[in-house]
Parts: sequence; structure tokens; C-alpha cells
Amino acid sequence: MDGAVTERLDLAGRHIVLGLSGGIACYKSAELTRELVKAGATVQVVMTEAAEQFITAVTLQALSNRSVYTSQWDAREPNNMAHINLTREADAVLVAPASADFMAKLVHGRADDLLSLMCLARPIERCPLLLAPAMNREMWAHPATQRNVAQLRDDGATLLGPAAGDQACGEIGDGRMLEPEELLEDMVAFFQPKSLLGKRVLITAGPTFEPIDPVRGITNLSSGKMGFAIARAAHEAGAQVVLVAGPVHLPTPRGVQRIDVKTAQQMHDAVLPSATQHDVFVATAAVADWRPAALSEQKIKKNGSKIAPIFELTENADILAAVAKLPDRPFCVGFAAESHDLLKHAREKLERKNLPLIVGNLGPATFGRDDNALMLVDAQGHRELPQADKLTLARQLVAEIASRLAAGSA
Repeated sequence: MDGAVTERLDLAGRHIVLGLSGGIACYKSAELTRELVKAGATVQVVMTEAAEQFITAVTLQALSNRSVYTSQWDAREPNNMAHINLTREADAVLVAPASADFMAKLVHGRADDLLSLMCLARPIERCPLLLAPAMNREMWAHPATQRNVAQLRDDGATLLGPAAGDQACGEIGDGRMLEPEELLEDMVAFFQPKSLLGKRVLITAGPTFEPIDPVRGITNLSSGKMGFAIARAAHEAGAQVVLVAGPVHLPTPRGVQRIDVKTAQQMHDAVLPSATQHDVFVATAAVADWRPAALSEQKIKKNGSKIAPIFELTENADILAAVAKLPDRPFCVGFAAESHDLLKHAREKLERKNLPLIVGNLGPATFGRDDNALMLVDAQGHRELPQADKLTLARQLVAEIASRLAAGSA
């Protein structure tokens, strides 16, 4: 199929122990198991007695394709020590849902069931613990729970969520377990190298729309997918990310601050005031070069003369050039979406705007697609990143940027 890409196995080779404590959110753990397996992980499920009141071990065995452990007295292990054996080959323990009671157990080092025993006995230096809280909003807000959360973080646990929204009890507020796809994204991010930890990254993405009248305008075919993928990859790498997005219908990557704009001027006004507060600026947006000099307040109608209306155009501000000229500019990465002579035009743009790095691609070959091929162009030469899905390319580009930042500060 045109535009189809090979499914990415972001967790290939990872072994995850998935623990379920008691809570109605156990129903989400079935889909989470499936998503982890689809991403390439092997998943070993461990359930508490309370969790078995909400979902059966049979369901999770079928989805994980592995026997489920529910008791510290399970005699299947040759040494009868499931609480020791289960984490020795694990890359991480993820407890989802993690109830208020279970988190309190962990804080106090109580170990009266297999799951809590296993968390306590895991090799803490190489088997991280991640918790996805799930409880009523009042339970989450209670001072005791908040003290426990703070202590768990101090003890090295990573908390994923919770989210806010409708709860099974009928109330609304914080305490919902994250959705399976959100937890999967967080798990994938957890294992990515933190090459931009502590850095601030500003990214533009998508097209701009320059109105002619209330219903028409000048725009282009940019989907924003590459920019959104770079935002996700930068967040995965540990950066604080601000994404200034033109008019696209894409979900915001988790952990990314999004600013929606429409026109080139709005994008300019969102970027310039904060550009120097960032370490990196990545200009992936396909910003319109021109806009109508005047906006018709009403829809322009046909007048029967068959003479097309004539518009006077005025040039939009060059956002990337403006940022690159700032005295305390961030590390600037430009994008060149061309229709032909890619290397020639990319190098001209690199020199004209005085940039350290230009990323070139053939716009008509990638607009709207989930895959791409990139060319990295700098003063020393160029190299190609072969065709791949856009998130894979985004991670490669983020690694390249991190390497250049590190070299510059060495």
C-alpha cells in the first residue's frame, strides 16, 4: 500500500514484568498487555488477589502468551522463589494499576503478597519500578497518598500519571489510570537515551494558512507529522519541548507544550519572544512565503464576468532567519522541503540563513505520508538518512542534534 511503513517494534528485546493491584482500572491492563506485546516486549504478568476480583488470569495469559503468577506460594519455580526469579531478567517492573493501598505497602516495605515481595526483592540498581496510579480523586488528593507519592519518587520509582477525568464511581478529577496507549508511549520514552536531558527545545510544525477572505486562503500540503515526531523524540530524549503548530489535526505528543497558530505572523509572534530561552530551535513548519496584502471581509463571489480576482501579495517574515540573527540564538535547525535539486537548494538555504544544520527532503514525496528520507547538510558536507518512518528519523535527528550540542560545549 502506498505510504505504508513497517510497524515499529519500540520495545523489541525488552522484558517487562506487569503487575496488577486491585482496582477497576484492571480492565485497561488487558489492552496494555496487548500493546506492550505488539511493541515487541515480552510481558510477564503478576496479579494480586484483589486484582483477580476485577479481571481473570486467563485473559492476561492469553494476551501475554505466558503463565500468570498470582501467589508467592507458586510451586512452579524450581526453587519456589518466584518473587526472586521474576525480576532477575526484567528490564522494568510496571505496576498498572497501582492502587493507593499497594503504593502505601511499597513505601513501608511491606511484602505480604507476590507482587509486593517481587518489588521489594528486585535488583533496584538495574530493574526500575514504574507505577501507574489508579484511584478515586479523594484518595489521590489525600495527604497520606501524597506523602507516599513523594517518598516513592525519593526511593527511585517513576510515576506515570495519573490522569484527570471521569471515574468509575461517577466523580470527576485526578486519579484515573492513564490509557493503555499513553502508558505504552511513556514506557517507550522511558527506555530512550536521555541525550537532551535538561535542554529546552522549540519546534515549529505544519503549514500556515494565509486568509484571502473568510473562507479561502493560501496554504500548502504539509501534514505536520515530521515536526510532531521530532517533538515526541525530543521529549523522549529528556528535553522540555514547546511545539508551535499550524492548522493540523494531530494529537499532541505526551509531555509536550503545544501552541496552536494559523498564520505565518502568528507563528512568528509565538516563536520570537521565547526563542532565546531555548537551547534548540527546529523549524520544520512549511511557512507560507507570501500572504494577501489585504483581507476581504466578505467571501469573494463570482461576478459573471469570468475574470478572476487579482490579489496583491506581501512577503511574510522569515521566522528561521529572524531567530538565526538573534544575538543569543539557540542552535538552529532548518528544514528545506524542495521539489527538485534538493542538495543545491538546501546548501543555499544553509548559507543564506547562516545555519549550522539544514535537513532537506523532497516535499511532494513526503507530505501527508508516515515515512520520509532526510538529507543532513552542514558546512562540512552532507549525509543521508534513508527511508524510514518519521518517528525513527526524528530520533536519529535528535541524536544528531544532541551530539552537536555536546561537541559544542566540550
